[in-house]
Amino acid sequence: MASINIIKEKCVGCKKCVGACPFGAIEIIEKKAVINEKCTLCGSCAEGCKFSAISFIRDEIVHNDLSSYSGIWVFAEQRYGKLKTVSLELLAKASELSKILEVQVTAVLLGNNVKDIAPELCAYGADEVLVMDGEWLDDFNDHVYGEVMIRLINEYKPEILLIGATSNGRSLAPHISATLRTGLTADCTVLEANKEERLLLQTRPAFGGNLMATIVCPNNRPQMATVRPKVFKPLVPDYCKKGKITILPLPSPIEGFVKKIRNIDNEEGTRLSDADIIISVGRGIGSAKNIQLAQELADALGGALGSSRPVVDQGWMPYSQQVGQTGKTVAPKIYIACGISGAIQHLAGLADIETIVAINIDPDAPIFKVANYCIVGDVREILPLLTKEIREAKK
Repeated sequence: MASINIIKEKCVGCKKCVGACPFGAIEIIEKKAVINEKCTLCGSCAEGCKFSAISFIRDEIVHNDLSSYSGIWVFAEQRYGKLKTVSLELLAKASELSKILEVQVTAVLLGNNVKDIAPELCAYGADEVLVMDGEWLDDFNDHVYGEVMIRLINEYKPEILLIGATSNGRSLAPHISATLRTGLTADCTVLEANKEERLLLQTRPAFGGNLMATIVCPNNRPQMATVRPKVFKPLVPDYCKKGKITILPLPSPIEGFVKKIRNIDNEEGTRLSDADIIISVGRGIGSAKNIQLAQELADALGGALGSSRPVVDQGWMPYSQQVGQTGKTVAPKIYIACGISGAIQHLAGLADIETIVAINIDPDAPIFKVANYCIVGDVREILPLLTKEIREAKK
């Protein structure tokens, strides 16, 4: 078991370890270093201590036999018989990786009355679809679905498993990885493959989006990653493609720890991920009542309403409409940023957008560096003018 301790008899309070720690987990108290709860056991402080005053024991690396693992799996998330777009996007990336690793792509489809959508997964790139169809799989439950996935993984042994970073995927993936004691990289923006070492290179933003970290899982399988919607583009479907569809035997029902009472659908949140036009508001909108100005423009354009994180933190907009690193990743044809400064955390949520229009009172706002069209001015004055012009143009 990994551990780290300060040997107080050797510590001289030189503060070298304070500067070496990237997480701010060390402080000097009464001329002695003290490690607090922020420590991640990375060992950077021990390497930089000249007085050998830090005892650091790493976890023992167990080298498992990985030769029996092969293939790329995509968890095909669906809701009442309709596939989530992110599943099709992941199939496209899996197809690309499969050519490098020379393996097959398998989609895993769980649910009730879902057999008929299996051919669609083949059309979007799956070589095989494993289908488990039963009434007790009708509603998603991370424990129930997780246990089914674990049984299948132990039987078929895929080397890579890709899951969409949806609300369901973000609860399912940790259940699987923790049970199987394998690695999981969340919210990846880039996936690549190393054929020689058969490693999935998983890149994601780190330290608040200020750098990109590439993570590998060399000693355990499957290698797991979640990816947000709209990060990758789905393939053009080929409905002439005939993949193998395997109907799996249905085991005894697995009892979940929670029971669903009712569905609460957020139509606007769903629409945001699929919208071709998004009007997004930031702190520059001024107040909650001014958001109606952006809503009117969205209605005139037939678009969806989004927001930056500060607006959500203020309670002016729901989290389901937040765009950015800690919200949704979107890829509309047109993105209109209204009063958004353009912090890197917000820009991390913009993927492959054809046209960005930025409205901001600050001519030096970072958003202008990525925008195709820049409007300097008060968004509260400009939005009504834009809405009026668009409505008249439609007439």
